[in-house]
Amino acid sequence: MDEYFARDIMKEEVVTVDSTSTVMDAAKKMDEKNIGCVIVMEKERPLGILTERDFVKKIAINEKPMSTPVKSVMSSPLISVDPDATVWELAELMKIKRVHKVPVIQENKLLGIVTTTDITALCSIGSDSEMRQVCQQILLRLNQP
Repeated sequence: MDEYFARDIMKEEVVTVDSTSTVMDAAKKMDEKNIGCVIVMEKERPLGILTERDFVKKIAINEKPMSTPVKSVMSSPLISVDPDATVWELAELMKIKRVHKVPVIQENKLLGIVTTTDITALCSIGSDSEMRQVCQQILLRLNQP
């Protein structure tokens, strides 16, 4: 495979919560599934994302109650990609927007999610020098300020 796309490396099982859910509901789901984020949905459409970082920056520091609706503390608008976005475009988006988790969305339908971990895992599937060069370029792009 010469070029990788978001659809090739995304995880299709995405954990979601409804926009009316509480931060406690979200925290329990994240703990249960051992994941770092949930996608916030409203009327079956992806609306935002709630990450571990949001728990620190928006909930803990501001002493928000655990009964707070996720809609009021989620990161929004949602930064997402089309399934046909290349891994290069994805890495560039993550770098520019300073995000580590990007939902894959097409026609308002949540198809999957890609994390920086998924991108770095791509590096381990090939051992040839060309794959190493691709991975080095991706990692360089992610680490540039």
